[in-house]
Amino acid sequence: MRKKKLAGVFMSFMMAAGVLAGCGGAASTSGGKDGDTIKIGANLELSGGVASYGQSIEEGIKLALEEINKEGIDGKKLELVTFDNKSDAAEATSGTTKLISQDKVAAIIGAATSTNTLAQVQIAQKNKIPLLTPTGTNPTITNKDGVLSDFVFRTCFIDPFQGTVAANFAAKDLKVKNAAIIIDSSSDYAKGLAAAFQKAFEENGGKIVKEEAYVAKDTDFNAILTNIKSANPDFIFLPGYYEEVGLIIKQARALGIEAPFMGGDGWDSPKLVEIAGADPLNNTFITNHYSSGDSDPKVQDFVKAFEAKYDGKSPDAFNALGYDSLYFLADAIKRAGSADPEKIQKALEETDGLQLVSGTMKLDKNHDPIKSAVILEYKGGKQEFNTKVDPE
Repeated sequence: MRKKKLAGVFMSFMMAAGVLAGCGGAASTSGGKDGDTIKIGANLELSGGVASYGQSIEEGIKLALEEINKEGIDGKKLELVTFDNKSDAAEATSGTTKLISQDKVAAIIGAATSTNTLAQVQIAQKNKIPLLTPTGTNPTITNKDGVLSDFVFRTCFIDPFQGTVAANFAAKDLKVKNAAIIIDSSSDYAKGLAAAFQKAFEENGGKIVKEEAYVAKDTDFNAILTNIKSANPDFIFLPGYYEEVGLIIKQARALGIEAPFMGGDGWDSPKLVEIAGADPLNNTFITNHYSSGDSDPKVQDFVKAFEAKYDGKSPDAFNALGYDSLYFLADAIKRAGSADPEKIQKALEETDGLQLVSGTMKLDKNHDPIKSAVILEYKGGKQEFNTKVDPE
């Protein structure tokens, strides 16, 4: 088993090295265009630990694809080429390599998580292929140590904004004075959110009374929850992904922890209610990118179209951001008047005022959208709109 695993890692490395050596390679030669189609890659978590995210993004992309291809873009149709990264960073790297070198896509949408998106950044940059993450919120995806990854973009807001919104809500709306934090120490997303939350919460006069950590795939959280309970926090910030979050909340309530929990968009999956149960989720909150309950006509038109395509299923934020990501990209292709990746990159960078389901798309100097967040509350297993927070 070990020899097979090492051989697989070696092959992935060699594939990536081959693409990096090309620095533009085959993809930039064809511009992602094949006859009457423009190829768009999707590198998503369609199986594995956070498959719900990738599946939801793909559903949104497919709805947008149908709508866009009714008219096409300058006589061309978009063709989606999908790769399942299996919720694994090494697979995400291999997927980007394949989409660029073999499928010759003009741009790539994905991944859903920050870690799996970060695994693709270097390859996208070296090959000058636009990479657009719908939901990767870690700031370093687009700018690390002051260096802009100019071919990398996102459709979502970033962790510092999301963490600050959560901290302000806890301190000002819930009147919380002390809090505990539980993070997935293996997740760039969770660590980024926790850092932003702690900074803003303490600036509001709050105190962090306990910090605990776990790693992805853990299933027994009783030890860390017992430590949390002994600290008697008024509030618990839990910026993880739904698979572990559901178990943590279920086990916390079983231990008699009644404090409100709050997390980020990583909670947003139908699977969360299945794992945690409806009652344990009462008195919990999340920051998110959109609400299907928003009365905005663009939101409601999207909800109706999505429900019609997917047998009445109500769209979550990952559905909406997948949908918005393809429209964001299609708008750039249309304005570029070309399927050339470098021209698409320039058009993406110049986006200003594009109306999408999750808000108006305007980018800052780091390619990060300046947009609102919503706070949702779980009641009886359902998400209910609580409030909307605009960027300062």
